[in-house]
Amino acid sequence: MTDSTARRRRSEARRARILAAARARADADGWVAVTTRHLADAIGYTQPVLYTHFPAGKSEIMLAVALEGYDDLTRRCRDAVAGNRGRPAIEAVATAYLDFGQAHPAVYEAMFQQAIDARFASGDTPPALRTAFETLAAAIGDQGDGTITEVFWAALHGIHLLERAGRLRPEHRADRVTELSARFAP
Repeated sequence: MTDSTARRRRSEARRARILAAARARADADGWVAVTTRHLADAIGYTQPVLYTHFPAGKSEIMLAVALEGYDDLTRRCRDAVAGNRGRPAIEAVATAYLDFGQAHPAVYEAMFQQAIDARFASGDTPPALRTAFETLAAAIGDQGDGTITEVFWAALHGIHLLERAGRLRPEHRADRVTELSARFAP
């Protein structure tokens, strides 16, 4: 292994530790508690080292966490669909989406509620966002301009936020998912 390869691997490992520390702190105390000082302390490096990985600081870290979240959400949704079509596919992707949001509240918040430097529905939309959207579109069979997928996504987002706030009866999630799939099945 060359020195440059070893250096690159150490840098990648440090970057991953920074992101893991940010996720852990955000999950425990919210994004307001995530500071570059805390993250530097958490990984055992100085703040200047942290800024070598994320020159824009916290906003860039949140963006990186969000993009990783989109990749994770896409994998979970694709795995859940696993060749199903119609209502079974819609129910599977809806359940995977809601389970992801429940299991990873800080990541979900970075993806959908925090201001991140990523444009949606534009020519410069990051591939992770585009792929996640396309996964939802495929599950519901949206062959149009994406409007139906936006409505489906908005419904899932609303359900997640209401569940997280304790405004919906937890024991009725399956009924909500069934009802949602009935509305979006081709």
